[in-house]
Amino acid sequence: MDHVHPTPSASSLRHAWSRLADALQQLLGDSVLCLVARFGIASVFFLSGRTKVEGWLTITPSTYELFRTEYSLPLISPWLAAHLATYAEHLFSLLLVLGLMTRLSALALLGMTTVIEVFVYPDAWPTHLTWAGLLLLLIARGAGRLSLDHLLKVR
Repeated sequence: MDHVHPTPSASSLRHAWSRLADALQQLLGDSVLCLVARFGIASVFFLSGRTKVEGWLTITPSTYELFRTEYSLPLISPWLAAHLATYAEHLFSLLLVLGLMTRLSALALLGMTTVIEVFVYPDAWPTHLTWAGLLLLLIARGAGRLSLDHLLKVR
């Protein structure tokens, strides 16, 4: 006699999927997502900042030239823009890794992303949208439990 295995119903598949989704949500809560977002976006900006300096924080002549030509911004001198961008990339990235002043740091880097998108590389919107997605998550959710913000009870 052949045994026929019943096919699972749509309802039982939905129920199994919902249980899996609940388990994943518990495992990958906001704290883990925010930690990954903090480290991910911080690495992008920190590594960019490191290309602009030699040694600890000595801005290179090529950085000044880059801000004079390719990164030229309206209403701000290339010298000032080079300093502001370079130090911001280092400072706010470090703060994100520590989870300290996370919302402010993410907001500052989102502002920098906007300036880059509008004035420097408007065709790079897919990359900038990816950065914005991570930064907006951090602005909305904060650093999560695995952070100095949480330890210091900074919202």
